[in-house]
Amino acid sequence: MRNIRWLAVIAAAIIIAPSLVEARPGGGSGSGSRGSRTDQAPAPTQTAPQSKPIERSTTPQQPTQKPSTGAPTQAAPQPGGFMARNPFLSGLMGGMLGAGLIGMLFGGGFAGGLSGGAGFLGLLLQVLLIGGVAYLAVRLFRSWSAARAQPAGPAYAFAGAPGMTKAPMARSNLAAPTTASGTAGGGSASGNASGQLAITGDDYQAFEALLTDVQTAYSQGDLARMRGLATPEMLGYFSEELSGNASRGVENKVEAVKLEQGDLSEAWSEASLDYATVAMRFSMIEVTRALADGKIVDGNEHVRTEATEVWTFVRSRGGKWILSAIQQA
Repeated sequence: MRNIRWLAVIAAAIIIAPSLVEARPGGGSGSGSRGSRTDQAPAPTQTAPQSKPIERSTTPQQPTQKPSTGAPTQAAPQPGGFMARNPFLSGLMGGMLGAGLIGMLFGGGFAGGLSGGAGFLGLLLQVLLIGGVAYLAVRLFRSWSAARAQPAGPAYAFAGAPGMTKAPMARSNLAAPTTASGTAGGGSASGNASGQLAITGDDYQAFEALLTDVQTAYSQGDLARMRGLATPEMLGYFSEELSGNASRGVENKVEAVKLEQGDLSEAWSEASLDYATVAMRFSMIEVTRALADGKIVDGNEHVRTEATEVWTFVRSRGGKWILSAIQQA
């Protein structure tokens, strides 16, 4: 009986353990939408040099197009044998053969009789020599023309492709790392023709407030409050995660959230919407408790833990920011 009891405890730990890691908002995976940039990786920052892609999204995936190398297309090889590729020689040989056959029909023999055989063979040899010289001249001329038509430049792939650089292109809308108070140390990101958006100190404060408010509402299971903090898509994901925790008999509690470091990855506008993607490293007290008796099954209520995530916020033009996507760093 004691062995069976231990086996049951181990089995329960195996079933619950993977779920506890995903108890925090976002479920430990990437979800949400970043507008037309949903399938693109956010620009790297000091806080999050790279991030995992979005795995769940209602935004349709954009079809990938094969990049053009700019290399000239090669002409398809011509079908047929030597005679098909050299109509001049084939016509000449056909004419001579036809003349020989006509001579035979009228009694003159194929080459005009035995007396004219040597003369005919000599003529045939001369024609073949002239035809060979003409064929070589045509081949040399074509090779020379192809060499002149080939563009000069390096021979390796993509070397002459426009827009290719040896290092990643610098993003003009990258801001300096923000502090916990939400102030940035760099300039604005406006003045670009590609739809970049200037982010102000008030925007940074809104991002930090959303980080805390979303964690608090999620810990309390308050979906009504979360409607004003996140998009309907993210609200659906949070509801699914909370239901999963309830079915496993646990609840996630996050308290004392503090933004330790934050960087603006990119900010842009699409139609009537503004987007901002921000990398954030924050600390918190996170525990997972059993619903039955309130005992802690994961985490420590006296030890702060850290997490680094990339959050994307969206707003209607002139409206307030709400959460649109979460990606793991």
